Amino acid sequence: MKMIQAVIRTERFKTVEEALDKSGYSSLTTTMVMGRGHQKGLQVGSTHYTTLPKQMVWVVVEDDQVEKAVDIIATAAETGNIGDGKIFVLNVADVIRIRTRERGASAI
Repeated sequence: MKMIQAVIRTERFKTVEEALDKSGYSSLTTTMVMGRGHQKGLQVGSTHYTTLPKQMVWVVVEDDQVEKAVDIIATAAETGNIGDGKIFVLNVADVIRIRTRERGASAI
């Protein structure tokens, strides 16, 4: 299993959420975060914002579903502008559904 972590523009979250849900990836976790990329923030006139608001989305998928899920997120999140975000893919050793103690892919 893999965990996909996507840091995206806050205004693209609903589009990403709907695209994932439409493709069968209805389980996700999200939170608001602050961050910056290579540009180290944003300059507006004489004001420099060192961090910007972003949305973090976590989705756990089976190994053979990674490329599909990543493509869905990237396509839905993309605006073509600097600051569209990043996607990270991490290994997941196990998943446990708390209510039933079910483990592995069936607990996703």
